[in-house]
Amino acid sequence: MNPDDILTANPLREGIANRLTPETCTLVIFGATGDLTHRKLIPALYNLAAEGALPPSLIIRGFARREKTTEEFRKELEASTRKFSRTPVNDELWNNFAATIFYNQSAFDDPRGYSDLAREIQENDVAKGTGGNRLFYLAVAPDQFPIILGHLRSSGLNDDVQGGWARIIVEKPFGMDLASARELNGLVGEVFPEKDTFRIDHFLGKETAQNIMVLRFANSIFESLWNSSHISHVQITAAEPLGVEGRAGYYEKSGAMRDMVQNHLLQLLTLMAMEPPTSLGADAIRDEKVKVLRSLRPLHGDDVFRHVVRAQYTEGLINGQPVASYRGEQGVSKDSTTETYVALQLNIDNWRWAGVPFFIRTAKRMPKGGTEIAVTFKGVPRVLFNQSAQSLDENVLVIRIQPDEGVSLRMSAKMPGSSLRIEPVKMDFHYGTSFGKATPEAYERLLLDAMSGDATLFARCDEVEEAWAFVDGIEEAWKTRSDDLAFHAAGSWGPTEATELAARHGVTWRRM
Repeated sequence: MNPDDILTANPLREGIANRLTPETCTLVIFGATGDLTHRKLIPALYNLAAEGALPPSLIIRGFARREKTTEEFRKELEASTRKFSRTPVNDELWNNFAATIFYNQSAFDDPRGYSDLAREIQENDVAKGTGGNRLFYLAVAPDQFPIILGHLRSSGLNDDVQGGWARIIVEKPFGMDLASARELNGLVGEVFPEKDTFRIDHFLGKETAQNIMVLRFANSIFESLWNSSHISHVQITAAEPLGVEGRAGYYEKSGAMRDMVQNHLLQLLTLMAMEPPTSLGADAIRDEKVKVLRSLRPLHGDDVFRHVVRAQYTEGLINGQPVASYRGEQGVSKDSTTETYVALQLNIDNWRWAGVPFFIRTAKRMPKGGTEIAVTFKGVPRVLFNQSAQSLDENVLVIRIQPDEGVSLRMSAKMPGSSLRIEPVKMDFHYGTSFGKATPEAYERLLLDAMSGDATLFARCDEVEEAWAFVDGIEEAWKTRSDDLAFHAAGSWGPTEATELAARHGVTWRRM
């Protein structure tokens, strides 16, 4: 099943193949001259245009501080789209698409910029038929959120007009701890109701992340085994060979825990562990995800140092090339204790998962990049094969989130020949080869869903706060000491402390 097969006008989710229809609107991107717009948002919108998936009369307005004309803005976007688009850019199609893009130059704290924006949107509503619908995308640093939200409210741009709607998409980080997340939720809630607030996590827009629910709930072979009676343990890994890549100012404040675990990896965990929702409605699915977060066994004090390993990369080799240590990166303190590697052993205290350890790790400067979920099933009784000196490999289901999206299953089989020799074999499914089409970028799906008002793949306010409540317990313990910080060479698979953490449960970290 490909979720992009059919766009239906039916406003109800009658089945997995059905989706809400994206409505025509004015999309306003705040911070439109930034990296996110050039690398992700505009290429995603262009690819949607190429597939005929965009709503009719969509107008895109970039809002940023740099002085430039609309024509200059379009040319810059064309160059970046040609570089980052997943499909080649067609000149005629680009020209048609670019004609829908406009640029508004203004400081974020200048009321005149919002007055001009409001006037131009109203003109589009009349001339282009955008029907009063407006979608605001905050592609800016979090310290700009209060300024922009305040001006959207004072200018009336957040009001529903002419029977249309007003929605907002907020990029991560959504807060830096529970207190700041609650404050930001309150701030956004004063301007946009929860139903019109879309907190984006691009991991959830990836095809395989969406397929987790289908894999679990549409296949009885897996759902009947998806519990503590049959599963030994679960590993979730997000690794990348890159360092901080000029983001030291942000990363020194966040670290791997806030940057990756609080949002991306806990979101994947909830999809893996949730109970079947009562329907495919956004809130029904998100209700079950929140229950998982509330069932996480809290980690505080000494428990943190028993169940969590934090580390930092030192000098090493990536693809045979020498790279500096984290403390040697430009903008990083020479005695920094910021973690670039974190591994956790978690427990979900509910009926389904009691006694099943979940292992999560994320790191920079790893030998290989990618994100995957590995479900290891319990072994079979050694009754039939107890005369064999061989050890039977466990069955492992691997869900590859990126880059080679797909699913594989390792099982045991007899090798051809007169003797009984059992070897592991792998059944492998790849999205690209199985469906014969390129996998859409995450932002393509998420932008369409926001235009449709479908919040299924976006985080709800209580989801965000529950995740921060769990992470804050770990962060508070880390503040009390720094002697637990481990080190590992760049290009290695992590510190020995992480190996020992898994070994205490008889587990070995997977090599991707």
